[in-house]
Amino acid sequence: MITLEQRVLAKNDELAATNRSFLEMNEITAINVMSSPGSGKTTLLERSIRDLPGKRIAVIEGDQETTLDAERIRSTGCPVVQINTGAGCHLDAAMLRDAIDRLQPERRALLFVENVGNLVCPALFDLGERGKVVVISVTEGTDKPLKYPYMFATADLVVVNKVDLMPYVDFDLGACRAQVASVNPKAEVLAVSATRGDNLDSWYDWLAAA
Repeated sequence: MITLEQRVLAKNDELAATNRSFLEMNEITAINVMSSPGSGKTTLLERSIRDLPGKRIAVIEGDQETTLDAERIRSTGCPVVQINTGAGCHLDAAMLRDAIDRLQPERRALLFVENVGNLVCPALFDLGERGKVVVISVTEGTDKPLKYPYMFATADLVVVNKVDLMPYVDFDLGACRAQVASVNPKAEVLAVSATRGDNLDSWYDWLAAA
């Protein structure tokens, strides 16, 4: 079983390297956005697209079933491709390349890849992206970085979403920051509200520097 997993990941890494070369050659910034279901990934992307009207943006949506999130992105006027994984719990490098071929993002585009919603499997698979973003919400509890350390260890940025709900839930932002730092001292943490707009300028600054 371990040998099989190593072979699968090695093949994926080869394809991811090819993706990375293609994206770099076309100056496309691909951001792999990962989270558990309901953290607000799609809402964050919708808000970002509307707040950055002059930016070339494209989106690849990953879900086990339905095109619901892709339809939400399409309603903004942004080009989007849906990947349905069926029983699969993550996107991989081959899926990404197929989606890029269908989407044909513009040169110098910002390409959001909204991964399948869970905090385990997507962390294992390099897609060839420029950056990895993990989104959590204050409604999920403070302890996610400790319960799912590998996901947070791979993150370049952790976005704590739905801070507008903090008066109504038991969430300790300082403790969450400390937990992220304990598994990944290099990861930046941003606390935002995708619906109300809190601190989204910092999110946009991070994207611009990615």
